[in-house]
Amino acid sequence: MDENEFWNIISMFNWDHEGDDDKVLESAIHYLSSKPNEAIYTFLDILSKHLYDLDGIAYAKNIGEDAYVDENTYFSVDNFLYARCVVVANGKDYYNKVLNNPKLMPEDLEFEALLYVADEAYELKNDETFEYVSAYDFETFSNKEQWVESK
Repeated sequence: MDENEFWNIISMFNWDHEGDDDKVLESAIHYLSSKPNEAIYTFLDILSKHLYDLDGIAYAKNIGEDAYVDENTYFSVDNFLYARCVVVANGKDYYNKVLNNPKLMPEDLEFEALLYVADEAYELKNDETFEYVSAYDFETFSNKEQWVESK
């Protein structure tokens, strides 16, 4: 598993079924489940790195209604994570555009289901719970360098 294979799997998402996340992801999960366990782990590692790289204040300020305002205003860390999932789920070109221009973050969209692709592929393949911990912590506020507000 490498970056190209990762983006190939992302491109398998079937957006004809938008609104039914299971159907959107079905082909990708089945494909990934046919790979060795190490490939499933690497898929999650690559995903975690991309989500981590989008974890920053500049991105959080551009997600629409739930955008980050300041440290004193409520901000949904989950909604921000799910917005970052939208970026990755839309493929390599869109990901790179947003990474280089945080103002292109999707507004008021989420795709939490992306977080479970590796889990579901592993469980389908092995019939046991996926307990691998990704290389990067992609929870909101993990990328501390990108959460420093400029004064």
